[in-house]
Amino acid sequence: MNNEIIISDSLEKVAQMQHDGYITHAWCPCGDCDFTMDGRSFHLAAGDCMIVPHPCLEFRVDRKSDDFAVEVIYVSLQFTQVSTPQSNYGMRGHLALFENPVMHLMPEQQRVCALNFDYLRSRLTINTHHFHREAMINAVQCMIIDFFDFHVELYGAVQVSSPNAQLMLDFLNLLEGGEYRQHREVGWYAERLCVTPKYLSEVSKRVSGQAAIYWITRYTALDIARQLRTTNLTIEQLSDLYNFGGTNYFIRYVQKNLGASPSSFRE
Repeated sequence: MNNEIIISDSLEKVAQMQHDGYITHAWCPCGDCDFTMDGRSFHLAAGDCMIVPHPCLEFRVDRKSDDFAVEVIYVSLQFTQVSTPQSNYGMRGHLALFENPVMHLMPEQQRVCALNFDYLRSRLTINTHHFHREAMINAVQCMIIDFFDFHVELYGAVQVSSPNAQLMLDFLNLLEGGEYRQHREVGWYAERLCVTPKYLSEVSKRVSGQAAIYWITRYTALDIARQLRTTNLTIEQLSDLYNFGGTNYFIRYVQKNLGASPSSFRE
């Protein structure tokens, strides 16, 4: 499969795999663990599945029980796009998983999830099949459809029109490309997307439950948090990196959105 699908039994490389362009799908058959992703704490327990649909900046396992076990399937972004069914529900699910990548499954959902992981793992080894890639696309698509079903059952269905889903996807692509480092005004993104700022915010609210400025701020704050934790860049250098035009503006932004001054956040 040319590394389009990679199987693992550890969460230790999630951040690196996400950075390399893979979508993380994990299933916990027993035990539990606590992990931190982009500065937020989560709990993964027996019967839970986890999907990380966007590049995370930080992922760390903080604690795991002695009996903790996890099955992880990394699927390349390109292969995921080929395998994703033609349903705009995927956009709603993507945004919900941004808030919480863990889904607490009911017993029947756990059985379906386990079957999908077992099937993918076993089909991946049948590399003499003349239509191996097509078979794997089918297997991944089935898994994604079941994830959609889990999400609808747990959180309720939300209809998203095709134009709205595409606009939101284009907006998120700009953010995931790092444009927030230089541009944090809704108007800039609206102009790039050939819509009005009001329309972009209305669509964002309709699709995700949050206005456009929320997502701009969220991406910016998570990236700043990563820089503060993992680099030795000075406050002045970070202020320049994010185009704040002065350290005082940068310090106030961090205080407001991360709940502490840059120096306190680093301690």
